[in-house]
Amino acid sequence: MWIRNPLVRDSERFGQILFTSLFTERGFTHAQIKSISSWHALVGWSHNVTSVLVPCLQVLGKDYKNMAAVMANHGEGKKSKQEIEESNSTDIINEENKVPETIKKNKKRRKRRLVANGVCEGNDPVVTPKIDKSKVNDEVLNGENDDKDPTAAKKKKKKKKKSKTPGQSEPESVKKGKQTTPPTIPISELFPEGNFPEGEIMEYPTVADGRTAKDRFTSEEKRAMDRLQSDIYNDVRQAAEAHRQTRQYMLNEELEKTARTLINENGLKAGLAFPTGCSRNHCAAHYTPNAGDPTVLEYDDVCKIDFGTHINGRIIDCAFTLTFNPKYDNLLKAVKDATNTGIKAAGVDVRLCDIGEAIQEVMESYEVELDGKTYQVKPIRNLNGHSISPYRIHSGKTVPIVKGGEAITMEENEFYAIETFGSTGKGYVHDDMEVSHYMKNFETGHVPLRLPRSRQLLNTINQNFGTLAFCRRWLDRLGQTKYLAALKDLCDKSIVDQYPPLCDIKGSYTAQFEHTIILRPTCKEVVSRGDDY
Repeated sequence: MWIRNPLVRDSERFGQILFTSLFTERGFTHAQIKSISSWHALVGWSHNVTSVLVPCLQVLGKDYKNMAAVMANHGEGKKSKQEIEESNSTDIINEENKVPETIKKNKKRRKRRLVANGVCEGNDPVVTPKIDKSKVNDEVLNGENDDKDPTAAKKKKKKKKKSKTPGQSEPESVKKGKQTTPPTIPISELFPEGNFPEGEIMEYPTVADGRTAKDRFTSEEKRAMDRLQSDIYNDVRQAAEAHRQTRQYMLNEELEKTARTLINENGLKAGLAFPTGCSRNHCAAHYTPNAGDPTVLEYDDVCKIDFGTHINGRIIDCAFTLTFNPKYDNLLKAVKDATNTGIKAAGVDVRLCDIGEAIQEVMESYEVELDGKTYQVKPIRNLNGHSISPYRIHSGKTVPIVKGGEAITMEENEFYAIETFGSTGKGYVHDDMEVSHYMKNFETGHVPLRLPRSRQLLNTINQNFGTLAFCRRWLDRLGQTKYLAALKDLCDKSIVDQYPPLCDIKGSYTAQFEHTIILRPTCKEVVSRGDDY
């Protein structure tokens, strides 16, 4: 029993509670307790009370002698209590005869307990029996000792109780709080609550004629509209996080495999948005190796890594350039700076042609020296950024990277891929090399097909890719064989469009950087921004 404060002001109430609890534990009946429950009787019989309480309370591991002394002193100062004592003496004398019997029982019980624990009380010699440890262990495991000693049982239970291993029923990512190296844990498990990291938040620029509201970032109305789109933003952020964690480690097959794992690929609901582009040197875009391609990445190569992820059709289109030789650093710096300039210039009510002009001005301010010859970095004028819509990578609007583009403006809640390409060649690309990228035409309706193989291939494309881009390797992965004739038939009927590699003149070098942005009502979010670029 735990007593918070023995010296309470209401000593009468304390005495009643104390006696009721202790005598109930020691086997006294309700009638016996009632006969001695008077506080005045308690004071008059303080000597007898102490002789009962002290052994009982010592068994509980407490020493309450001082408390009994306080009660005795309190009784000596009250003469009226002696008169009441005489009136109740008959009842108390009857109970007094029973007290020694209770004390004897308590002493025997306490002695047995001390003997069991190997403790000697006072000067009495106690022989501690030798305990068979194997037997005790069996009893503990079977729960046979639970009733013998409650205190010991609790201790044993604490030993038996195993603390829950962190992450035992949770994903490994939740336990560690970070991704593995190389990444293998799906992003949805890294963020089980579904709150994925935001990209870089930027304020909108103020156009000279004042068409862009200056207070968008603090407008309550715009904030409310922003919250209405939170589910869409979250899908994009999940895809962006998968892109960020994948792009730092590997290329092509391994990169795609990791991206599928991190995005937790699920048919058309989640997966890769288009094939991994790894265009080298003078090839600027739309190259990915077909099966059997012997191409090897070399030290002097300039490789553009362009791949996309999506959640529910919300696409992340993001790219960077990989080099090993530091002589290309200025080329990469020029293109990266131009891309960031385009992102900074973008915003609601901003004209697309103004963005292109700003990009060109920055990129052409850079030069790169290769093998003793200096080249001005030129923007590739027939490659552009573009707007993005669900399951459609190019949804209509283009963002030029040179001046003289269209005067169409950006609008609220639009998604854009801001990408720039720089070249040491002519700054113009053409179709070249074997086709590897394909995509179903978004505008094409039902077209009758005579060849059963074409119908079967189209059905496979619809089920696995929809209107998202794909490549031959992905068809191989699905178990498709001898499909080239059927694929050509679909292309001839304009059901599927082919996208051949785009190349500048041979001997030149091209670079690319790209980010996906959201024009939110309150601000623009560079959703694919990472620590790397």
